[in-house]
Amino acid sequence: MLIRHGQTTWSAEGRHTGRTDVPLTDEGRRQAVLAGTRLTGGPWGLVLSSPLIRAWDTCALAGLGALAEPEPDLVEWDYGVYEGLTTPEIRAGRPSWRLWTDGCPGGEVADDVAARADRVIGRCLAADGPVALFAHGHLLRVLGARWVDADPTMGRALLLSTASISALGWERDEPVVARWNDTTHLDDALLP
Repeated sequence: MLIRHGQTTWSAEGRHTGRTDVPLTDEGRRQAVLAGTRLTGGPWGLVLSSPLIRAWDTCALAGLGALAEPEPDLVEWDYGVYEGLTTPEIRAGRPSWRLWTDGCPGGEVADDVAARADRVIGRCLAADGPVALFAHGHLLRVLGARWVDADPTMGRALLLSTASISALGWERDEPVVARWNDTTHLDDALLP
């Protein structure tokens, strides 16, 4: 199970939030609690979270904090000099910029993030039981691509909303994406 952290002020504004430790908004905290209502599949063989507060708090509010281990390889893409900027702000100075193919000056390129994702996948494959990973949008998109042995730039096609839940699994002996960007737990909370 892949769980993207809940909303932050920067995610709501479309800012590239890599290593800056931005907390959840009240809405993000609500989203995290609702995500916890959908996390089935335990007992968990492994629960890992990015050590950044937005992911760590999402994990705790979703009810898995007591089981979680911090995993530095789950931190978000290092956006380097683009940290805190929106894509339109970046493109004002570099019109053809694309995160997935260009990376970030002073930060990471897709292959750097893929190397971290591959290490996390190795830990997951060694776990005894279901795994829950709490992390960030771009990192989890790369992890999803790497799970199915795709180039990390395939992550550009794997949109992830805040507090979404995705499931990776198997069809016989082939790794598959079983569910992606599920936010129905957030929609259900709006029903009367």
